Formats: sequence, C-alpha cells, structure tokens
Amino acid sequence: MLNHLGQLSVGEKAVVAGFAANQKKYRARLLAMGLTKGVALELTRVAPLGDPLEIRVRGFCLSLRKAEAMAVLVERG
Repeated sequence: MLNHLGQLSVGEKAVVAGFAANQKKYRARLLAMGLTKGVALELTRVAPLGDPLEIRVRGFCLSLRKAEAMAVLVERG
C-alpha cells in the first residue's frame, strides 16, 4: 500500500515508490536531492509543529517541508 512520506512516524523506514500526480512542481527538485524510485529512507525527526521533516537517505540527512514530503509516495517497510 502506498503512503505519502509525510504520513510516516519517526523511526519508520520506507522505499520511494514515486511521486503524487498532482505535485509536479516538487518532482524535479526532489529527484535532484536523491529521492529516486527504489531508494530506501528513514524518517528521523519531525519539528515540534510538524514542519519540516528530517529523513536519512543515501547516507545523509535531508530536511523537507511537509508539502514536499506529501509529494513523495512510499512503501513502508
């Protein structure tokens, strides 16, 4: 089942499955940051007000705004 990256809980791991069709404005930027289909990631932190999120991907930490995270479709596990 696909979920949005913004729906994960801290400590959950997932694999990028693609991008939401209605979020094309973020797609190129997220691809440039290394969020390509099939890459594994882990949600490591969420700011107190829920924005931004921090993920560990490809050996580095990356902060994303909640809107950007909702553009990424992931498979948990």
